Amino acid sequence: MHYSVLLQELIAGLNIREDGIYVDATVGYAGDSKEILKRIKKGYLFAFDADSKAIEYSQKELAKIGNNFEIFHTNFVNMKETLAQKNVSLVDGIIFDLGVSSPQIDTKERGFSFMTDAPLDMRMGEEGLSAKDVVNTYKEEDLSKIFFSYGEEKNSKLIAKMIVQSRAIKPINTTLELVEVIKKACGSNYFYKQHPERKIFQAIRIEVNNELKVLEETLPEAIKLLKKGGRIGVITFHSLEDRIVKNIFKKYSEVDEMVKGLPEVPDAYKPLIKLVNKKAITPSDAELKENSRSNSAKLRIAERI
Repeated sequence: MHYSVLLQELIAGLNIREDGIYVDATVGYAGDSKEILKRIKKGYLFAFDADSKAIEYSQKELAKIGNNFEIFHTNFVNMKETLAQKNVSLVDGIIFDLGVSSPQIDTKERGFSFMTDAPLDMRMGEEGLSAKDVVNTYKEEDLSKIFFSYGEEKNSKLIAKMIVQSRAIKPINTTLELVEVIKKACGSNYFYKQHPERKIFQAIRIEVNNELKVLEETLPEAIKLLKKGGRIGVITFHSLEDRIVKNIFKKYSEVDEMVKGLPEVPDAYKPLIKLVNKKAITPSDAELKENSRSNSAKLRIAERI
């Protein structure tokens, strides 16, 4: 069962217009897209995803509502070029619902979960570097850096060292083999109290899918794609993502430092957006009770001015 986190808040914050053009940068299993499509009888929805299984499912689900949509089998980093090919240069709203979807976690063979044994994969799409490649080929210092930067794990050096020692004996091929190595590196006491495997798996997943760099690159482009009055909503699931969104929204909602004191600020230096919610929106108690996976979710919304 796929459950869209902060769905009501996201849809309300978008201020959807019946004839508007909307973009779902991460269609996943169509939870958000369905709600948008229901509200844009005269509009159009463009959606993106790297996961062909998610697209196949979403295609069927959205077709039950209407045919005024198109899904592109590509990462949202290609959003601007893809829309340009469709002669779309401005849109009324864009959403990013980041992180891994429940079906991806629950599909054992995708290797996202540290709770079931599966091949180390963690790719959102079907191509490119896998978790197995990262774990078995990266240098010790690179692994340590990834675990510290993307997982915020204080034992990152110990874990990286143990991975390199273990793989010298035999490759680390499955999720539970990796969990065992992490446990061995940290000791049972720390392992069962602090759950470092969560952070390490998150860090590897971010590296495999280049998640933070792609977000940093695409978010400013997405802001510039909005029409005046158009809105952008971003749901994040960990502090690293949220920090990027917060900083980019801050940058584009303030007058450029270089010209702050001038009596007349040139247009090129004026803010592009205003923040719709000053503080991030978090799930209600009712939602937290219903879906424990929503507890780290944060939603930020901004409007083009």
